[in-house]
Amino acid sequence: MTKVDLQSPTDLGANANRDVPAALRALLADVFALYLKTKNFHWHVSGRHFRDYHLLLDEQAEQIFAMTDDIAERARKIGGTTLRSIGQIAREQRILDNDADYVDPQDMLAELRSDNQQLTREMRRVHELCDEYSDVATASLLENWIDETERRVWFLYETGRSGPNA
Repeated sequence: MTKVDLQSPTDLGANANRDVPAALRALLADVFALYLKTKNFHWHVSGRHFRDYHLLLDEQAEQIFAMTDDIAERARKIGGTTLRSIGQIAREQRILDNDADYVDPQDMLAELRSDNQQLTREMRRVHELCDEYSDVATASLLENWIDETERRVWFLYETGRSGPNA
């Protein structure tokens, strides 16, 4: 089997066939990195709000993971390829890992909020690329994911707030 055998038919054109799947691969690498970081913090959270944070992070991790198959399959539908390994994820991800032995729960929430904001910016960039190529299907998926990601940012912000109402 050759690369040509993997290309799905699409009417988006050769440039879109090259550029959109490449952008989706990088986005997918970021999503996997964010998923694993969210699970890492879910597994290692401690302290007085343990149960609330543990459940919130698990819920968010599930939502993030749910995007992965749709991103990969969209790249394939339009004639591209997608990620093949953990090594490829590591090479393409823009969201940084956190391998610290201990992270304060408030720092976890702040870091995940920042990472989700970064993911939103990356998705908007891919959306702009889709607009250039009239790839409305990918753009539509991105719009839903942007909304979900902004909701995660909001929850992380509100959960991490301190002050008289906290």
